[in-house]
Amino acid sequence: MSSRQNGRTGEEQGGLQPRYRRAFGCVTWVYMGMLTFLAVNFLLSLPFRYVGEGEIYNYVPPRLAYLGTVLLVPGMVFAAVLGARTYRAPSRVAGRVGTGLGALIGWSGFFSLAWIAAALGFARRDQAFRTQTFADIGGLAFYLFPPLTVAAMVLLVLALYSKGADMAWRRRLGLIGAGLAGLAGLGLLFSDFDLVGLAGVLISTVSAAVAGWVGGVGGYARAGGDDMIPPGATIRRREPRLKPR
Repeated sequence: MSSRQNGRTGEEQGGLQPRYRRAFGCVTWVYMGMLTFLAVNFLLSLPFRYVGEGEIYNYVPPRLAYLGTVLLVPGMVFAAVLGARTYRAPSRVAGRVGTGLGALIGWSGFFSLAWIAAALGFARRDQAFRTQTFADIGGLAFYLFPPLTVAAMVLLVLALYSKGADMAWRRRLGLIGAGLAGLAGLGLLFSDFDLVGLAGVLISTVSAAVAGWVGGVGGYARAGGDDMIPPGATIRRREPRLKPR
């Protein structure tokens, strides 16, 4: 064996393990998903600049930019752990999972930010939160929101990270978690209903769903390369590149 071949073998042995490459790939696609989230919510909000006095345009993009900043680091951590613990999935399945998860993050994240702002009195200390939208949320829905949201998050984490669970069990947990998150958000929405807030949560949900689809198809379905294709899967392997003559 030549010294050149020995060098290549040493590089391959000293490189990252496939599951760590997949973890890095998933983190990279979190960045891509975040850029998609910011772009889509801006484009959806832009027409409202010319509707009325521009309340929706003035409220939604800054609020969602703040939400994206808060979610970026936790999203990187969750993506890295998910990539290290899972195999690649078919693009169609990964796209559906990413879309659903993104929609839930956009929905619950928007209401969580409103709840925290009300609970900690951000409106009195930060000009960015001095708005009439969701300024008077309260009542039973206000106190039920944290436990329902935490329970939904726990169920979704179990559905994503449980290695030995079958697809039916994961789907059941995901649907229950989505139901709890939806119930928690609707409670806050109707405790202080406002059209600007309704538009904001819908834009947040749609934008995050598109971002989740991008992350699912780009990262969850592809990160890690052929080494992370599960046994018996129908995922096509990449064809080797032809060397230039």
